[in-house]
Parts: sequence; C-alpha cells; structure tokens
Amino acid sequence: MFDRIQSRAVLLPHDDIDTDQIIPARFLKVTSRDGLGVHLFQDWRYDAGGAPKADFPLNAEGARGAKVLIAGHNFGCGSSREHAPWALCDFGFRAVVAGSFADIFRSNALKNGLLPVALGSEEHARVCAARQADPSLEVTIDLERQEVAWASQQPIRFAVDPFARRCLLEGVDELGYLLSLQREIEAYEASR
Repeated sequence: MFDRIQSRAVLLPHDDIDTDQIIPARFLKVTSRDGLGVHLFQDWRYDAGGAPKADFPLNAEGARGAKVLIAGHNFGCGSSREHAPWALCDFGFRAVVAGSFADIFRSNALKNGLLPVALGSEEHARVCAARQADPSLEVTIDLERQEVAWASQQPIRFAVDPFARRCLLEGVDELGYLLSLQREIEAYEASR
C-alpha cells in the first residue's frame, strides 16, 4: 500500500537514463524481482572487477534506505522491460521524481508499485538544486493529495493516472482490483 512517504532522496540528475542502464540485459533471465536491486545501475555502480565505485550516488552511505530517486528528464526510455521497476523496487525505492518519464516505463512502474512523479522543468530544477545543496534532504510524497514537498518549500502538485493511483493507495495490482469485485461480477453473471 502506498500513501505517504518521507525519505532521503538519491540524486542521479542524468537525462535519458534508459532501461538497459537501470538493469542491464544480462540480468533479465529471471522471472522474479527478488535480488535485482543488487544489479541496479550495475555498469555505473561497479568497476570491471565488481567493486563499488565510490563516486556513484547509490554507493554513498546516505543512499542506503532511501526510498526516493531524483533523476533527470526522459527517465526509463529505451526497451520496455518490466525488470527496470522491479530492480528499483528491490533496491528499496518507492518513487522516482523526474522531469519526465518514458510512457512504457511509467506504465510498468505504476503496475509494480513504483510511483513515477513527473515535475515541470522549474519545479524539477528546484528539487535537484535543493538535493544537490543538502545530501540529507528529505522529500515527502503524498499520493493521496498528489503532492511532493521538501524542506520549507510549498508542496508541488503532480499528476497520476486515477486508476493507478487507486490501486497504489489500496495496495492492489490490476488483478487484485478485479478480484476485489468478485461478488459484483458473480452477481452480474448470475443475472444474465
């Protein structure tokens, strides 16, 4: 169930981060999301010998336990792999704040419990600058009110598909939603 989160945020302000950068193709042989978080941004996070790169944001001490990733524009572009939101969720992220999202990534994220929060250019620049200035910055995302806020800033509204929002708030996926209507479906079928 997703309602409101307050968490430190990891800043990865690159534009056009594609799904192969989020989770490289060589890790797509699995059908379970468990364990994909260790390979999140594999080629950016680790050197050729497998050691963590000290300068990569997800390897910073403050990244551990963060539930919010702040990225650039056009996040999740490229191939349509559901493994990308799986890896982000398995790492511990509950939301990604970006200037924009690729449509298929947005859809996959919402279906897998990851909230994509798209902000206008000015608002996005402000949250990036605030996080750059303060690595311990906490971001609050309120799905019920559809607002994101940090520090002493006024909350910023964001849009989200109403059905996806309802599913996230109720903690169900599309199938879970349909199953919650089983009695109504059976009553309708019986009346036909």
